[in-house]
Amino acid sequence: MHIHILGICGTFMGSLAQLAKQLGHTVSGCDANVYPPMSTQLEMAGIDLIEGFDPQQLVPAPDLIIVGNALSRGNPCVEYMLDQGLPYTSGPQWLGDALLRNQYVLAVSGTHGKTTTSSMLAKILDYAGLKPGFLIGGVPVDFGLSARLSGEEKGYFVVEADEYDSAFFDKRSKFVHYHSNTVVMNNLEFDHADIFDDLPAIQKQFHHMLRTVPRSGYVIYPAGEKNLQQVVDRGCWSQLRTFSEGDGRAHKSDWQYQLLEKDGSHFQVTDPEGQLASVLWRHSGLHNVANAVAAMVAASTVGVSLPAAAAALCEFIGVKRRMELIYQDSAISVYDDFAHHPTAIKTTLEGLRAKVGDETIVAIIEPRSATMKMGLHQAALSSSVAAADQALWYKSAAINWDLQAVATHSAVPALVCSDIESLLQTVRQSAAGAAKLHVVIMSNGGFEGFHQRLVAQLKGAG
Repeated sequence: MHIHILGICGTFMGSLAQLAKQLGHTVSGCDANVYPPMSTQLEMAGIDLIEGFDPQQLVPAPDLIIVGNALSRGNPCVEYMLDQGLPYTSGPQWLGDALLRNQYVLAVSGTHGKTTTSSMLAKILDYAGLKPGFLIGGVPVDFGLSARLSGEEKGYFVVEADEYDSAFFDKRSKFVHYHSNTVVMNNLEFDHADIFDDLPAIQKQFHHMLRTVPRSGYVIYPAGEKNLQQVVDRGCWSQLRTFSEGDGRAHKSDWQYQLLEKDGSHFQVTDPEGQLASVLWRHSGLHNVANAVAAMVAASTVGVSLPAAAAALCEFIGVKRRMELIYQDSAISVYDDFAHHPTAIKTTLEGLRAKVGDETIVAIIEPRSATMKMGLHQAALSSSVAAADQALWYKSAAINWDLQAVATHSAVPALVCSDIESLLQTVRQSAAGAAKLHVVIMSNGGFEGFHQRLVAQLKGAG
């Protein structure tokens, strides 16, 4: 079958393309913006990429068109597809029907941490010999690719379960299509303001997901998370598993974890039977510890022991663009991070601060997600960078609200730059005045090549 994917270079659609290719289909696709790491993966997989949306790419007609949720009415390919009556579906619908229906599906949802937790869970299952398939909205360094098929015909499959809508013709969240057996709900905050009016609207979609989990399945979430508890309280027909920090006196939970190092680089976990295991790894931050515990609980639902899960996490490398170290010399470390929400910015910087002590941290942030570009998180953005020493905000042409007000009310010295060269110059000045500098670049897009230009300049200066 020839499958053509409209909007192929998004993290989800690009991963979907790789799975379709692995299933033996002929796969091609198009997109308006093509940038690594997804474009590189697709090219390596032998998938033909077309720049733009000229309808001629649909002649002769493919057997099936998968439409990405970034496309809408008015797009030339979409209009041609509808006019010609060509067969089409959404990415989540195809994934659920073509692949997940016959797998044991472990789905990871939540506002933050989905990609990292999914990667951890896939690592654990792989370490335990379960040969999981996976589709992850990023590239786990441990595997080197964002998607693969299970090693068994009816095996285990880890999927990053996004609450964003499925397509212009299907406004349900992606995760309702996934036939999930084990569901992780990491956290829940208001996000995706372009499609959700408020938090209750998102909670409704999460409850739709819970309605699809079988009675023999599992729902996992952190105890004491009010927004998630409200979802569960609407009705849950599956087995519940919760986890929390400490001895459980604040919130009774099945699983407990304790920090052995305050930066989260060493922690221990206790399961309901009282078995204990510790994780000593390369990562830091309380958010990563919570992600890890959620992954360990999820793995236990398919029979992976606590010691095996802990051993796997001790070897876990990480995910591209999740605090990925992209440059380092004796004085400067540069990290690429996907943070796209004030809470993600805050927890990421706090994790780095706990790790590096009083060394200088500069946060460089491009407000690029749909919600950020709408300016709905302005109040929280100023305080989100408190753990840094300086914040540099990039005001792209897409920002039409007062980003300067965020800098003015910032908890740390902050500047707004409207061009890449100004950003580069400011970083060079910061580097000249710091004995040890950590630069964290935060964007969920290509950032107009800023990462590459900064690294090139630093290498040239070295």
